[in-house]
Amino acid sequence: MNSPGIKKKLKKAVIDTDHCVACGCCVKECPKYAITVVKGITAEVDKTLCVGCGKCRTICPASVITITEVEV
Repeated sequence: MNSPGIKKKLKKAVIDTDHCVACGCCVKECPKYAITVVKGITAEVDKTLCVGCGKCRTICPASVITITEVEV
């Protein structure tokens, strides 16, 4: 458990939805089932499930996924 005032940093996948081609490669590659394609238009990451492993970033043919640190 975190102490009050201490923030923890976790890595999470972030998708550039303006340039995502909704191919679904990242969905198939994600070991935590954290990514879905929404309305056939773009992929979306469920940040509560994402562990920031980077497998989605590696497989993305459009190179629109980054792994970033977020504070929780």
